[in-house]
Amino acid sequence: MVYEVKKPILGFEDVLKVELEEIDALFSTLKAVDQEYPSFTLVNPYQLRDYSFEIPKDVQVLLDINENSNILVYNIVVLHNPMTESVVNFKAPLIFNKDNGTMAQFIIENEGLFTIGELIKAKDAA
Repeated sequence: MVYEVKKPILGFEDVLKVELEEIDALFSTLKAVDQEYPSFTLVNPYQLRDYSFEIPKDVQVLLDINENSNILVYNIVVLHNPMTESVVNFKAPLIFNKDNGTMAQFIIENEGLFTIGELIKAKDAA
């Protein structure tokens, strides 16, 4: 599905539309539309750990999120070989509103709760 970027992906402010493609329950890809780059590998954080946070009001307004919204949450992962050396950015989730095709990235302000470089591991191995 194609999403309009309402709050930029950090470092990629010129990307205005992205396509999200699910690979499996854990992994998805995110590619810029109308541009060759960037392309990201994303993970479903709920497959890896307990993960909860408040979506900031400005993001809720930008994406028109309410209690009935159908949203997806993903995090960018940097893949390494072996997979256990891969790192996930839990500090800056990507939020997708499936109802209206919008998305945004923001930084979770709660210091120390999540990091930008946490090693990937299965939730049951935590």
